[in-house]
Amino acid sequence: MHQDQAVLKVRPIEALIVVFILFVGIGFSIIRYEAVPHAPIALAIFALMIYGLLKRVPVKDLENGLVDGAKSGLGAIFLFFFIGMLISAWMASGTIPTFIYLAMEAVNGKFFFAVVFIVTSVIGMSIGSSLTTAATLGVAFIGVSTALGLSPAITAGAVVSGAFFGDKMSPLSDTTNLASMVAKVDLFEHIKNMMWTTVPAFIISAVLFAFLSPKQASANFEKIAVLKKTLLELGLVHWYSLIPFVVLAVLAIKKVSAIFTLSFGIFSSLIVSFFVQKDYGLNQILGLLFKGYKSNSGVKEIDSLLSRGGMESMLFSISLVLLALALGGMLFKLGILPALLEGVQRFLKKVSLLISCTAFTAIGVNFLVGEQYLSVLLPGNAFLSAFEKAGLHPKNLSRVLEDAGAVVNPLVPWSVCGVFLTSVLGVSTLDYVPFAFFCLLSPILTILFGITGFTITRIEKKM
Repeated sequence: MHQDQAVLKVRPIEALIVVFILFVGIGFSIIRYEAVPHAPIALAIFALMIYGLLKRVPVKDLENGLVDGAKSGLGAIFLFFFIGMLISAWMASGTIPTFIYLAMEAVNGKFFFAVVFIVTSVIGMSIGSSLTTAATLGVAFIGVSTALGLSPAITAGAVVSGAFFGDKMSPLSDTTNLASMVAKVDLFEHIKNMMWTTVPAFIISAVLFAFLSPKQASANFEKIAVLKKTLLELGLVHWYSLIPFVVLAVLAIKKVSAIFTLSFGIFSSLIVSFFVQKDYGLNQILGLLFKGYKSNSGVKEIDSLLSRGGMESMLFSISLVLLALALGGMLFKLGILPALLEGVQRFLKKVSLLISCTAFTAIGVNFLVGEQYLSVLLPGNAFLSAFEKAGLHPKNLSRVLEDAGAVVNPLVPWSVCGVFLTSVLGVSTLDYVPFAFFCLLSPILTILFGITGFTITRIEKKM
């Protein structure tokens, strides 16, 4: 989707009114009536179609807007299918159960949420994928927190915070590479500059998670022992069950494309599953990949934790992503998003305003379109020349794009990341948002640094 695809020239104030009405309606429906986002977003699309018809936009153009928007999410949709298969295959191969067992071995109840945050941060940075980290190690920690009787919402917040810290600071991350590419900054210079806002956000988050962690959780450890015993009795805990994770990590480090990385992760886990699941045949494998893994241990917590994954489990998420991206396509086609960007640029007369407007635009794109990549691409393209005119080094722009764009996406209930995380972690976006400290702090710090001028680098003028 590009701004030059717009078929209308809309005034910024009119675009603002349209967007306000649409998203107040969507937000009210989701929060007040606890509606699934699909119907409100579908109604918003219908409202935009009526708006377009009143503006005498040809029906064909409106349809193209829907299709163009949906097309931008095809890559994410394929990833959803593959991650769904990966989760079920990792269940069958014992990969996730082994992670759960090891996590239960390592966790003693003290500083639990801080441990979750730090471990997911390290794993996220090593493989460069927030969603993969959340879908694998995150699922394991959710299971441990349930067994300990701890808050799944806080655990999910710690998982999301750690996963997106790791993703943000990893040179393997798509969004990190994208932000440096859009701003035309060296990748490692971009990562180094992000440390000014990222390290404080990390430290504050770790302290908050440590503070929230229970001082005593020993009363629940008998239950942990039962769950560990059950996993061992099911024959799901083996050292070789970690081979699929090693395969995934190595391919990610070598920067193999996500689809191929996930494919080899699935294939290797299916091979391992034949050694773990003695009665598995082709019929079971095919059913596993589509319908997910089913546990019948008789222990409620274990069955609830392990019975997940499969392509079918992603259909809810995929349908929502398609609707959200189609809505974004309509907003582009009708010239509403380009008008908002144009309106914002008129007020960029101070460095503090420039950085704040860039940050709020990135946040706004996340809420308007729900797509992480676009929250980096659109503001990056829109404000690059403004940063140059202000004499600011482009690494300031790339930092803002990550701080207020990439890491904000999981905070939006109808976004690609928000929908995915809710699906795999089993915790609604609105429940974990108050505890996703790192994702909340990052945009605040980048705006604060922009206002104060702290760590803002200017381009040295040549003599």
